[in-house]
Amino acid sequence: MLEITGIIRYIIFLKKKYFVKCYGKDFDLSKGRVIVAMSGGVDSSVAAALLHKEGYEVIGITMKTWGFMEVGGAPKHESGCCSLDAIFDAKNVANSFGIPHYTVDFTESFEREVIDNFVDEYLHGRTPNPCVVCNRKIKWEELLHKAESLDAEYVATGHYASVHFDEATGRYSLKQGVDKKKDQSYALWGLTQESLSKTLLPLGNYTKDEIRKLANDFELKTANKPDSQEICFVADDNYERFLRERVPDLIENIEEGDFVYKGEIVGKHKGIPFYTIGQRRGLGIALGKPVYVTDINVENNAVEIGDKEDLLANDLTAIDVNYLRRDSVKKGDIYFGKIRYSDTGKKAEVISSNQDSFVIRFLEAKSAITPGQSIVLYDDEGYVVAGGVISKS
Repeated sequence: MLEITGIIRYIIFLKKKYFVKCYGKDFDLSKGRVIVAMSGGVDSSVAAALLHKEGYEVIGITMKTWGFMEVGGAPKHESGCCSLDAIFDAKNVANSFGIPHYTVDFTESFEREVIDNFVDEYLHGRTPNPCVVCNRKIKWEELLHKAESLDAEYVATGHYASVHFDEATGRYSLKQGVDKKKDQSYALWGLTQESLSKTLLPLGNYTKDEIRKLANDFELKTANKPDSQEICFVADDNYERFLRERVPDLIENIEEGDFVYKGEIVGKHKGIPFYTIGQRRGLGIALGKPVYVTDINVENNAVEIGDKEDLLANDLTAIDVNYLRRDSVKKGDIYFGKIRYSDTGKKAEVISSNQDSFVIRFLEAKSAITPGQSIVLYDDEGYVVAGGVISKS
């Protein structure tokens, strides 16, 4: 690995020397060296282009984190994240600007930190958010290690959010992107102060339409490439298929249990890993009206179902908390809380807190508060105050 890193460093040196020779004083690399995570999509492509234009010495890195042969569910044409098409698209964009580009194998750490966590959470009746784990453990922690080995000061991605430093508190914080429909600060709440101090997010002040326009102005191959919607390593969006193929021995030992509606047993479920709070489709229960999963009782191996209004709740407990804009929250504080990526933030009051957890109460009931998902608290300026994993509601 050290030998490979040395080779990459030498290639970067030669390319830098070549471009300075070609472009002279106009080729300004004074802002420092930055590693840009290039997924082959339009956002990361424009992020690399913007930083290059601003005078950073950009190195494009595409992270290979999984393969279709390992995770299954592959579509007929492999065009998503980590596919050969994605790698080639990223390399094409990098080459168009004379940016060095490399593909780095992170499959082992991705398997350990993201996929194993994903499976374990479902097996315990929770619904994980693998993007949050991936962002913290892979796209930042692993990429920062790579950046250090290449003497790069920063890492950058194409996320729609921005990083700010508060001189009064000495803390780094995240702020929502200006495009509220594309804002991705929700999935970045786990970033540490160390990670944020070395992070550049050049898309935070742009809308998606503006990024598309910039991509066309830059004549990028990825300009009109559609966004990916599903979890990257479950390409067919079929979590049950993924779990059955991933851990067949464990799945075989999962027992059926009771569907419980208003205290009455109304049927049998096929195993708690295959359900999530708020689920309506695929229950196989005919009660003459729509019903939803309202709770998963692991101890009793029961899946509770109810009417839509039964999904409403006000309180939740968060664990594994990370504080960003300030180092704590206190009882009585009012923030805006989001319980999923597409959620509209609603006011919530802090009921109690410590360094590892907090309890909040929404002033207006929220639907389908789901253990395993993330709760992110924002202040009224759009800064991320804190985030955590929902433990219970």
